[in-house]
Amino acid sequence: MTQLKQPIGIFDAGIGSYAIVERVHQHFPLQDILYLADRASFPYGAKSPAELLASVSKAADYLQSQGCGAIILASNAPSIMVLDGLCEVCGIPVIGVFPPVEEAVKASASKRVAVLGVKSMVTSEAMQHYVARYRPAGAEVLLINASAMVDLVENFMFLNNPAETQAQVRAFVTALLDRHPELDVMTLSSTHLPWLKPFFEQAAPHIRFLDPADSVLAQISPFTLEGRGAIRCVATETAAFPVSEFNTALAQLGFAGEAARITF
Repeated sequence: MTQLKQPIGIFDAGIGSYAIVERVHQHFPLQDILYLADRASFPYGAKSPAELLASVSKAADYLQSQGCGAIILASNAPSIMVLDGLCEVCGIPVIGVFPPVEEAVKASASKRVAVLGVKSMVTSEAMQHYVARYRPAGAEVLLINASAMVDLVENFMFLNNPAETQAQVRAFVTALLDRHPELDVMTLSSTHLPWLKPFFEQAAPHIRFLDPADSVLAQISPFTLEGRGAIRCVATETAAFPVSEFNTALAQLGFAGEAARITF
């Protein structure tokens, strides 16, 4: 890790945050990045707020110990639910990823939009407050449990069986639009879901799908600096989620190296 020059730390509980690693690397090609996949804590969405804060605090402590200058908490659910608590205990800046509710409504002709996310987030009191704060007057924001879609990414089906992935995404979107035909914009508000954006767009080409990661790039810019553009990946594991399986998926996504197994 000493080869990295004040890296940006990026983490969540699985493969989802690698999409943000790629986005940060594309926009800041000389910025060093330390990517942590805390698979031992998967899924974040099944944890209580207290459990969630404990998990993300341990991950942030690790990244801070490795010399990171700032951290991206690359998961919508903990960003909504515990980011303030994490910022209070972390000694470096932490940037969360949030559903782009205002942007979605602005892009919508019907002013009826959907936020797709894991069950714990879309049913949380924190999410209700977030929507109330950012929903423009006269707009309707539906909070949709898309945990089954997140699973298609975390179990790597989107890589290993794209045809079945497309079928499941199409069924999900079709059922949603049958209930709410007025929807014309949806936010992919789990960092896993942008991996499925091509599948969503094929299933519903008339719908605009927004990636919450877009706003992160502007927020992280003040904390970037020139290094070598190196990306290091580390991961925790359990018997159900081994690092070897994770590395197979990384290779399929085009990552040239491997994640090193760590514990904390």
